[in-house]
Amino acid sequence: MKKKKYQAFTLIEMMVVLFIISVLILLFVPNLSKQKNKVDAEGKSALQSVLTSQVTLYQMNETGDVTLDNLVSKGYITEKQKEQAEGWGIEVP
Repeated sequence: MKKKKYQAFTLIEMMVVLFIISVLILLFVPNLSKQKNKVDAEGKSALQSVLTSQVTLYQMNETGDVTLDNLVSKGYITEKQKEQAEGWGIEVP
């Protein structure tokens, strides 16, 4: 009778691979959350710049109070930009 030779991973090899994956996850997850915070901050800054420039254009071309609703209705900003500004607490300069 011949013995069949099986090729497979040993338990130790599997544990080493899982350990390496765990270490990599522990290294990358904190960096991802830092990047998210950085992107949010840059997005807020960019939206504030857009609002400032659009308010200036509105004041040059229109009369009346400058509000987010007026900027949207006259086509200076989009509804999505208005919603983001309200969500982030950005006010019209």
